[in-house]
Amino acid sequence: MPPAPAHPSTVAGFAGLARTIAADRSGWEPLVRYDPVSRWYHRLRTGPGYEVWLLSWLPGQGSGRHHHGPSSGVFTVLEGELTEHSRGESRTLGSDALRTFAPGYVHEVVNDGLFPIVSLHIYFPGLTEMPMDEPSAVVGACTAAPETLTAG
Repeated sequence: MPPAPAHPSTVAGFAGLARTIAADRSGWEPLVRYDPVSRWYHRLRTGPGYEVWLLSWLPGQGSGRHHHGPSSGVFTVLEGELTEHSRGESRTLGSDALRTFAPGYVHEVVNDGLFPIVSLHIYFPGLTEMPMDEPSAVVGACTAAPETLTAG
């Protein structure tokens, strides 16, 4: 796979950037912190029109049901497994999966396991809002289905 461009402009470019950052464990691992009250997050990088966030999740911590306003996104799990709930379905995401989503995609992400988890999230344009949704708002709220890409 060719190296990710410094400033991606396509979903494939952002997916490549996520994989490049994920592979650089020595670059992100020393920054990780764990907050016993809520998930921890740190803006890792910004570029023209995008932001890269590093998050950690202790057992039981979750995002709540939300969407990302006008932002599209790519996220991957760097360590452990997260559970994503969307459209009445649940899926487990490990470090071999990379998720992409369009504006308006409603989901909830949770650490349902027994161990801490680290994940990487890229939003384009940069995240300006993360409205929380009522559970009933999920039905039909997604304008475009996300993709799960696996390494290989």
